[in-house]
Amino acid sequence: MRRLMEARVEPGERGEAIITAVLARLHEYGYLNDVAFAETYARLRQENEKLGVRRVRQDLQQKGVATDLIAETLEARYGQTNEETLARQHLERKRIRKPENEKETARIMRRLVTAGFSPGVIYKILRQWDVPEESLAVLDNLDENPHEE
Repeated sequence: MRRLMEARVEPGERGEAIITAVLARLHEYGYLNDVAFAETYARLRQENEKLGVRRVRQDLQQKGVATDLIAETLEARYGQTNEETLARQHLERKRIRKPENEKETARIMRRLVTAGFSPGVIYKILRQWDVPEESLAVLDNLDENPHEE
């Protein structure tokens, strides 16, 4: 927050005093609470968007939350969660159906990776959909291709 405000205030002691005062007030009102933010963010991404732990971890890191706090929060939030069930809920929420060809299979794989699910869970879901092994072989090169979505 300090970094963002530094670009908007005058340089020097006066600017620093303003930033310090604003940050103190935000702390006083409870708006700068990383623990509460991380918990709420993880809960909403899990419950509403049905995102996997990897995606939520990456998002929290980008938002500047401390690594140890992220680990604690995600363990509490995702510790007892079945990743396969969550991935299926994500597919249902996005109305994604069984793929008909290799291109659709690759697209579903990319969407699930982007949503934060592990390759093992993704392969398990695709195999349960009876996706041909030839289509799954295409997925091994997934990291080499840019996202098409």
